[in-house]
Amino acid sequence: MTEQRSLWGAETEKAIDNFPISGESIPGRVVHWLGHIKSAAATANLELGLLDADLASVIVRAAGEVASGHHDDQFPVDVFQTGSGTSSNMNTNEVISALTDGRAHPNDHVNLGQSSNDVFPSAVHLAALDAATSALLPALDRLAVSFAERADAFADVVKAGRTHLMDAVPVTLGQEFAGYASQVRTAADAVRVTLSALGRIPLGGTAVGNGLNTHVDFAARVRERLAVLMPAEVGALIQAPDDHFAAQASRDALVGTSGSLKVVAVALTKICNDLRWMASGPRAGLGEIRLPELQKGSSIMPGKVNPVIPEAVLQVCAQVIGNDTTITVAGMQGNFELNVMIPVMARNLLQSIQLLASSTGLLADRCVDGIEADTERCATLAELTLATATALNPVIGYDAATAVVRDAATSGRPLRDVAIEHGVAADVLDVVLDLRRIAAGGRS
Repeated sequence: MTEQRSLWGAETEKAIDNFPISGESIPGRVVHWLGHIKSAAATANLELGLLDADLASVIVRAAGEVASGHHDDQFPVDVFQTGSGTSSNMNTNEVISALTDGRAHPNDHVNLGQSSNDVFPSAVHLAALDAATSALLPALDRLAVSFAERADAFADVVKAGRTHLMDAVPVTLGQEFAGYASQVRTAADAVRVTLSALGRIPLGGTAVGNGLNTHVDFAARVRERLAVLMPAEVGALIQAPDDHFAAQASRDALVGTSGSLKVVAVALTKICNDLRWMASGPRAGLGEIRLPELQKGSSIMPGKVNPVIPEAVLQVCAQVIGNDTTITVAGMQGNFELNVMIPVMARNLLQSIQLLASSTGLLADRCVDGIEADTERCATLAELTLATATALNPVIGYDAATAVVRDAATSGRPLRDVAIEHGVAADVLDVVLDLRRIAAGGRS
């Protein structure tokens, strides 16, 4: 079998030798957006009279192949490399040059009007913007819908509320699931808030932010071509930065986006733990809901079923929170005119987006959609909670209601029976201790 030739050149080879660290190269999405930028740059330089038509044409064709993922195996430089991403930018320049059979020089033509310092972070921003809008946000919206549908189905299922993991006044399972839907939507909104900052790419600043060796109209023309590669509402976010020196020296937009992903991870952790608690048992736990049975839960205990999807999501959330810590530290390394930890930020941010997108989709499709309520178990636990005595406060006062609770807890008798012994009329209790009325709270 004929071995495929390497398209990269001397600078890429040096980087391969210099950084034998993880064996993991930069994310494919970043490579693809580098290709898109190089293609748009060639067209812009042609229009500005800086590149002849033949050279522009071959660069556009070659860069398009890179952007389409046809040469992903030609990007071997380790993600733990020079902090500006220069090695990966030169890798891109050299591959595109080779695809033109050397007609286009890697620096003079493919990299015309650009620097690694503005091109590489621009590619990272665009890759994150693309992944967040095309994969993560649709997955979160889908999960919110799934929880909302279960909330409707469980609207009349009364159960014990819990605070501090202790019995509290009754609620409905529908109220809890509606809360999960709202929490997911709020987390998704946190991600959406960061998108406009992601869209402000530093392209046009070249080496230090002052735009040396690029045409004054270059960056705007490139942005116009990049914008049409995304849906209109997303493409409209691709704008010039407010200040090129700030855009070059800091990666605050990546830090902010990562922070929003941590919000998603924290929300999903709370929700998945609730699902695990409510499904615990089935006999010796809470047993209020039944999760879909997807696989054997034990290699030794027959018939055991585990909450495998929530557990997988919890692990994803732990990874995302860890990734955010790295991104936070990396974001601090904006020394003077350049941040020098961009590759690892790209790696962690895009991994977090991908993990959250995949796992939330699974959570909706293979878990939440199939959740069933054990209505009898929920009703039994709702009846058992002594916190329903809270509804007696307006009738007999807090202290008297406390005496009823203590008597019921000590004797083990039903709260209603003890309340009658304490002088509360049965017809009053029929109204006050109605569990659905209590669950409705202030709307009853």
